Amino acid sequence: MNRAFEGRVVIVTGANSGIGEAAAVAFQEAGARVYGFARREDAVAIASEKHPTIHWILADVADEEQATEGVEGVVREAGRLDVVVNNAGVGTFVPLELSAGEVIRPQFEVNVLGTTFVTRAALASLKASKGSIVNISSTAGHKPSPGAAHYGATKAAIESLTRSWALELAPHGVRVNAIAPGATETPGLGKLGAPPEALPQIKQAILKQVPLGRMATSREIAQWIVAIADPSVTWVTGQVLGIDGGMSLSGA
Repeated sequence: MNRAFEGRVVIVTGANSGIGEAAAVAFQEAGARVYGFARREDAVAIASEKHPTIHWILADVADEEQATEGVEGVVREAGRLDVVVNNAGVGTFVPLELSAGEVIRPQFEVNVLGTTFVTRAALASLKASKGSIVNISSTAGHKPSPGAAHYGATKAAIESLTRSWALELAPHGVRVNAIAPGATETPGLGKLGAPPEALPQIKQAILKQVPLGRMATSREIAQWIVAIADPSVTWVTGQVLGIDGGMSLSGA
């Protein structure tokens, strides 16, 4: 087994389910000391029972104070920080006429501001370790998404931040990349704002856009998150890696 992260410390936000959970487990299997962030007490309780050797932090990344205190607490306890995976995200798929403030605002607060707050708090430690930042985007960040325009806009922002931060932090030896998953079988599919009975039709519509004809597993996405953060990968920064079964190539 590859233990490339032995002795290293990793933060994964939104680590209690889906891609975040798979990434946290994969980093741990690679030897890292992993700190998983989740924003609900019940989620932390369930996650800590399921993965007792991962260190769990209760923090809402959209809350600037909580995000900062969470990261600083990890550094105090672990003594270092090598990788931050900004995975926490929310998405509500609604057409423009239903795009009220209470629908739009949380997506930007978690997806864009949360990523910024966590990364900023981690910056000094990442500079010291010449570490790596992995932001989680989406195919929606660079492919038109009718009915999900604001979610796509938050992910487009993530991709822009990734490229700009990569240039800004390169002199400090900190690499910044993004993974852009396509259709992935995660619990998040049930939280898109659509009625449960509509989910089968939504899945079928998504699958029509995937040339490989299926959804990814969270584990398939996680392996690329770990790979691009690997300490031996020293010559890749500012990249958005699409792990999407060809979805971004499809005109559907």
